[in-house]
Parts: sequence; C-alpha cells; structure tokens
Amino acid sequence: MSGFSAELIDYLEGRITFEEFDRRRDERKAGEDTATSAAEDEGSEKPVPSTSTGLSEKIEGVSPGVQLAFASILAAPKPELSSEDEDDDDDDEEDEGDALSYVDDEKDEDYSAEAEGQEDGAGTNPEASEGRKKARAQGKKHRRKRPGEEEDDEDNPTAGDVFALEMELNRKSKKMMRERRNRSKLPRALRGLMGEANIRYARGEKSDAILMCMEIIRQAPMAFEPFSTLTMIYEDEGDVEKALQFGLIAAHLNPSDCDEWIRLAEMSLEQDNIRQAIFCYSKAIKYDPTNVRYLWERCNLHMRLGEHRPCMDGYRKILSLLPLEEGEHFMQLSKDMAKSYYESNDLPAALGVMEEALTRHPDLVSDDIINMAGELYIANHQYHKAVEILEKFSGIEVVREDSEQSSAEVESATGKDQEEEVIESVKTEQPPEGNPEEKCGEIKDVQVPASVPIDLKAKLIVCLIQLHVFKPLEGLVASVTEQSPEEIGDLYLDVSEAYLEVGKHIQALPLLTSLVISEKYNLAVVWLRHAECLKALGHMDAAADSYSRVVEKAPQHLEARLSLATLLQQLGRPKEALKALEPMYDSETLAQDSAAAQKELKLLLHRSTLLKTQGQTEGYLDSMISMLSMLLKVAMQRARVAVRCVKISGETHLRLAKAQAPEAEIADHEAAYLDNMGKTNVLSKEDWWQLLLSCLFTLCEVRRFEETDLLVESAMEFYSFYDNKEKRRELEFLGLSATILDHSHHKAYNYIRLMLMENVNLPQLWNVFNQLTCKSLHQRHHRFCLRLLLKNPDNHALSVLCGHNAMVSGSFKHALGQYVQAFQTHPDTPLYSLCLGLTYFHMACQKYVAKRHALVLQGFSFLWRYVELRGECQETMYNVGRALHQMGLTHLAIHYYQKALSLPPEKLEGIDEDQADLRREISFNLSLIYQAAGNMEMAHELIRTHCII
Repeated sequence: MSGFSAELIDYLEGRITFEEFDRRRDERKAGEDTATSAAEDEGSEKPVPSTSTGLSEKIEGVSPGVQLAFASILAAPKPELSSEDEDDDDDDEEDEGDALSYVDDEKDEDYSAEAEGQEDGAGTNPEASEGRKKARAQGKKHRRKRPGEEEDDEDNPTAGDVFALEMELNRKSKKMMRERRNRSKLPRALRGLMGEANIRYARGEKSDAILMCMEIIRQAPMAFEPFSTLTMIYEDEGDVEKALQFGLIAAHLNPSDCDEWIRLAEMSLEQDNIRQAIFCYSKAIKYDPTNVRYLWERCNLHMRLGEHRPCMDGYRKILSLLPLEEGEHFMQLSKDMAKSYYESNDLPAALGVMEEALTRHPDLVSDDIINMAGELYIANHQYHKAVEILEKFSGIEVVREDSEQSSAEVESATGKDQEEEVIESVKTEQPPEGNPEEKCGEIKDVQVPASVPIDLKAKLIVCLIQLHVFKPLEGLVASVTEQSPEEIGDLYLDVSEAYLEVGKHIQALPLLTSLVISEKYNLAVVWLRHAECLKALGHMDAAADSYSRVVEKAPQHLEARLSLATLLQQLGRPKEALKALEPMYDSETLAQDSAAAQKELKLLLHRSTLLKTQGQTEGYLDSMISMLSMLLKVAMQRARVAVRCVKISGETHLRLAKAQAPEAEIADHEAAYLDNMGKTNVLSKEDWWQLLLSCLFTLCEVRRFEETDLLVESAMEFYSFYDNKEKRRELEFLGLSATILDHSHHKAYNYIRLMLMENVNLPQLWNVFNQLTCKSLHQRHHRFCLRLLLKNPDNHALSVLCGHNAMVSGSFKHALGQYVQAFQTHPDTPLYSLCLGLTYFHMACQKYVAKRHALVLQGFSFLWRYVELRGECQETMYNVGRALHQMGLTHLAIHYYQKALSLPPEKLEGIDEDQADLRREISFNLSLIYQAAGNMEMAHELIRTHCII
C-alpha cells in the first residue's frame, strides 16, 4: 500500500483541486479521530505508520521524480524504479517543458553535489534539514487549524507540507530550466534515425542523409536537429541560400543558441542581406544581452543602412555595459556618439552623452572632450554650463562679483547649494529656481593659464560675449588675434559671429576683415558675414561689394542674391539689381530637384516685384509666366499649352502658345500633381491665386488676349483652382472676356454656354449670348436653346431667344408660339408686339397660305399696337413703312418713309447718335420704290442727300 492517502494521490495527479483535497482530508481526519477515540476507550493502541517506511515502497499514481524529491527531502531511501517507470519518466520530461529534468542530469552541479551528500550520509545533511524545516514551516502556515486538532508528527507530511513543497519544486525547476539549454524535442523513436542521418552525412552519402532528415521533419517538425544537419549539408554543397533558410528554421526552433544566430548573421551578410543579419544579431542579443561584440556589430549594420536612432540606442547600451576599466573606450565612444547626435540635430541627446562621460570618468577628460562639450553647450545656448565645464576641467579660474573664493571653493559651494535646493524643491514639489552660476554672482574677471589651448580660449570668449561680460575680453581676444588667421580662421569666425549675434558689429568687423583678406578662409560664408556686418554699420557700397563676392563664390546662394538686389535697388542701380536676380538653375535641374525649384521660385517672385516697380511690363510678364508654368506644369500639359521663347526687338521674351506636337502622356496625374505641389509650396494657394490674377490682368492690359485665354484654360485644369467654385466662376468670366476681346467667338460660346447652364436666370448672360450668336456664323446654339427651354419652360429670355431663332430659320409657327408666350407675360413691351406683327406678315407672304387677308389684318393690328406703345418716332414710322413695303403697298409705304425722314433720330444713353440714326436705311428703301416706279431722279436725289458721305 502507498504511504499517501488517496486524496493526496488524486491531487498530485491533477484529478482534483486543492479545495477538494482539503475537504476530503478533513473528512478522513474526522473519521480517524472518531476511530481513535473509540480505540482509546477500549484501551487498545495502534502503531503509527512510519513515513520512511511508506516512502520506501513504490507509490502508485505518483511521478517517480516526485518520489525521489520526497525521499531526498525527508532523508528516506530512494524507491527502486523499474525500467517502465524510467521510460515513463523520460517521456514526461520530453513532453513537459517544466518537468524535474535536473534530477537525472549528470552534468547538473546541484544534482552532483546532492548525490555526493547522500553517499556520505543524507540523513545528516544540513541543507536537507533546512529544506525540511522550511517545508514544514510553509506547511504549517498553509494548513488550516481546527479546534482540538493535535500537531502531527514532524516526519508525517501534511497537505500544507505537500502543497508548499510542490510550489517550491516547481519554482526551482522553472529557474533551472531557464538556466540550462533547451532539451531536444526529437522523440526517442527518431533519435536513431537522426544519428543514422548524421553518419550518412559524415560518410559523404548526402542524398540519403537529406531523405532521412526530410522524413524526420515530416514526423517531428518541431525538432531542430534535422534542420541543422540540412544546413551543414547544403553549405558543403555550396548552396548558401538553402543552407541559410534551413539554418534560420533551426535557429527559430532552438532560439537560445547564440552561436548559431551569429553564424547565420555572417551568412546573411555574405548574401548582402543586411536587414536579415540585423535580425539574427537581435536574436543573439536577446539570449546574451551583455555581449558587447554582438551589440557593436548590430550598430555597425544599422549605420550602414542609415538608421541613426537604433544605432545610437545600441551605442547607449554598450556604454552601460562597459566596465570602469575600459574608460578610454567609453570616452571615445561617447565622443563619437555626441558627434553623431550633433550632426543629426539632436542636441539634448548629445549633451546627455557628454555629461555622462564627464561624470563617469572625470580623470580621463581630454582637451578634445572639453572642446566638444563646450561647443555643444554653446550650440544649445547654455553658456553658463560651458563656462562651468571650462572652469572645472581646463584650469581656468573665474572671479565673480560677490565672491572672492577660489574656483574650487565656488564649485563646492555651488554643488552644495544646488543639492540643498533640489532637496528643498522635492519637499515642496517645486522646481529649483535659477542657475547655480547666477547665484554665485556675475562674472567679474577670468584668469586663463598659458597652457590652455587656443580652442578652449575661443570657446570662453564666445561664452563671455553671449553673457555680455566684455571687460575681460580685450586680453583674451588679443591672445587669439596674435595668431595667424590662416591657422585658426575658424576660431576668428566663431568669435566674430558671437559679436554679430549680440550686436557688436564694430568689434566683429576687424576679425572678419582679417579673414576675407586671407587665402585659406576667403570663403563665401565669411564674405556673407562681412557683408552683413557692413550693412548693419551703414556702409552700403562696401556691403554691396561684399555681397557681390558672395554671389561670385556661391552663385546658388539665394539670400545673398536677394540682399544684393535690394541694396543695389536702394543705391539706384536697377540694372545691376536685375542682373543679380537672374535664374540660377536650368529646366532639367528644376524638374528633378525640389529644393532648387523652391529657391528659383523665391528668386522669380523677388524679380517680378522688382520689375513691376520699375515699370518693365514685358519682363514682369516673363517672370510671372515662368513661375506659373512651374505651378501649372501638369495642367498646361493637359490643356496642351506650351511656353515659347520669341525674339522681340533683339530681346528674348516668353509667350504662351498652343502646343503643336502632342507631348508624352503622364502616367499618374495625381502623383505628378502632388509632386508639383511639393515643389511649389513656398507660396500658399491664395498667394498663387493672386499672382495668377495679376498676370491675367496685365496680359489684358497689353492686349495679349489669346495668351490670357490659354492661361485661363491651363488654370481651369488645375485641381486647386477648379475645385473652388468661386475661383472657377471668376476664371470663366475672365476667359469669356478675353475671347470676346480676341474675337474668338467659338471659344467665347463655350464659356457662355457653361455659365448659362449654371445661371439660366441671369439676363446679362443672355445679352452676351445673344451678341455672340449674332456675330458668329454658325447656328449650333439653336439646339442648345431648345434643350435648355425644355428644362426651363418658364424662362422669359430663353423663350424670346427661341422665337428669334425660329423666325430666322423660317419656322414661323414655332416663333409665333414663343412670341405669344412672351407677349402674355409682358403685354406692355413694344418689342413683342412688333415681333408678332412681323411674324404674321412673314406668314402672309408665304406662297401657300389660307386666310392671307386675316393674317395681314392681325399683323397690322399688332404693328399699330407697337406704334401706340412705342410712340411716333423715326423707328416706329420706319418699321410701319417697311411692313407696307414688304406687303407691296408702296404708296402707303412712301408716306411713312417720308414721315420717318422728317423725324429726328433718338438719343440713347451709351450709344452714339449716328448709330441710332435710320435716315440712310429709310432713304435707300425709298429710293428702291422710286426706281421701281421709274422716277430715277428722285431716287438719285435721296441717295445723294442721305447716303453719300
């Protein structure tokens, strides 16, 4: 029988929970207490079974590893395990990752030590005794006390002892499993086949070895051994790609093998796969995070890919892993990191690296480190910090106004005050106020030893200038200027720029002058600073000469060109100012380089403004067309508009023209549009709109209406302008005006047609439409009006216009219907009565018509209504006479013609008197009547009197 209770065995095997186990144990204890009481009453005694005796037997249902653990802890002899139990134990270890595999591991140091201890006498092992005490204590803690329950014997394990012991064993097991390598997941049945595959590979029978490995992979896909063997096979055969793929699979199945990851990283680099090599190094670092070599190699790979941030993160980790003995390496790496951060404009990170280096190894700080730290603090405008670094590490003594202490005493007092202030701020949850340097007082004087390098002196001068401490500067600046600018020209420039920043131009001018006359530092940047200094001092002519030297040495320097042009314009030299603003790049460069396009746009904008102020309209339009062609590049290609160069009076100017040959189609218009917008984003959309309007108005002023229309067409193809309804409407009006002034009625009809479809009730548009249709030679507007009339049957202007179109085309009945509709809505308008009367006369004059006399009477009735509404005047009498003349009633027509001749012409506002005079038309018609009657003298008299000019 087993020495454990049934509920304990069920709990250890996982069949029941701990609560169920506790309940069953209480029930069993209660039964045993009842039986014990009865036995005591009878005076009988039963021997208590020994724990050691129970453990010496084979425990049914309990894992052999757990039996061995109990035996070792309770100092009991180990139970004999059968071969079947050993096999089961091995299988359990293979299937469960958290099994007690360290029990039978011969290489495990703890197990070896325990085995030796048991051979010498496990019962007296103090560690085992301590383990038993700990287990008993935990068991007592977890065990539930009940009233009247007696303490069990120390050698009899309770449920709490078992639970605590199992938790402790699981914890130690997991810890040891993390420390040792992963066990193979290859089943026992396939281990022989795996060994055979390796033997075949060693003999050179690679094809058989590959087949065996594939079979093993089929049956056990999670085992890494066959993949590792395949990696070696393919690597021997020279198939590096396959070897790398199988190696990656094996490494993923056995990820804790760092050497394998490193080998795969090297193979990836041979394949020029840097990204995969970085991944392999990252895997190796995951399982060996303190390996500096792995981190260094990964950082180098990140640097090769241009990935600055992960590279710097790796360097930071390397710095944290470097021991104190490698101080030189630490300082050099910190210096390189700070330089890299500075080049990437990450000043806070660079300062953090340098501060860490100065704090960790202050005894290894060299002049280069001091110089770099000072430069970083100056770049970050922390001039007090820079002075503090120079004072602490370079031997410079700073004398402050309210303290005569030495620099060391000042430093110690500063550190103490700062510490107290930080402590106080933590207590009050308020940040410390002010800088410790400011609390020590303003700088009064500095004492610089002769051994201090000139670079550090220059840094000190720059800091003092920025801190407005000018008293000690005379001697320091003199010590710098004693040396030749050919050798330390960069220090000259640093000091002069510091003077310029604080507005001390007079002090900066001698330094800059020394640089511009030198051979080595006769550079564009130096000339630019020299020009700015002269301009600030009011020496405009000299400043213009310096700016000219800048443009000569750096032709693509935009700011220098703009400043030079402004100065020359102020000096009254406009031609030279325009010459300074000539284009800097060719068309190919502008098409490829966005930065160049943006600079060219700024230059053209300044040039156009200058040309407009000088009154040079042609040059202004050339600049505007150049700018707008850069903005509307894609739109102009869709509108088939091109920019041409023409010679006018010996000068080259730009003109817009219709492209003759079709250009290459753009594959992706949206991508091209976005790319073009990126190049022209120096101006906002509203600014571009104002430039476009200014160019259009100027083109109209110089009567270049055709180019105005072409520019409007291009702008209508531009998304940003066309999508805006107000801007699109304004462009349509501008295009309509330009085409009408250019007498391009066909294009004008296209504009007015679109506008009428949106604003059908606007009379002004119908007036323009009527003028265009009268001047054009085609009749395509008839169908347009009819289609529009179907959609808008109540539109008055459209109804009258359709009546006119029907009258002209000979559809008198249709015209009559439209005129009647207009007459019904506006009966007091004389025009509709006249149109109705003329329509009846035309119908009466047809060859085949019934009731001709009725038509004539109706015509005259409307005609006399027209006379009544309009009144007797030259116009009405002429229209009556013309109607009678058409009907063949010439004797009556002569009367009304003569009456019309006797009346004066009307005076209409906005129309010349000669245009409203009908005497020429009246005399000509009257002369025709006299000629038909044979009265040639009267006819000639009328012609001579009224028709000959």
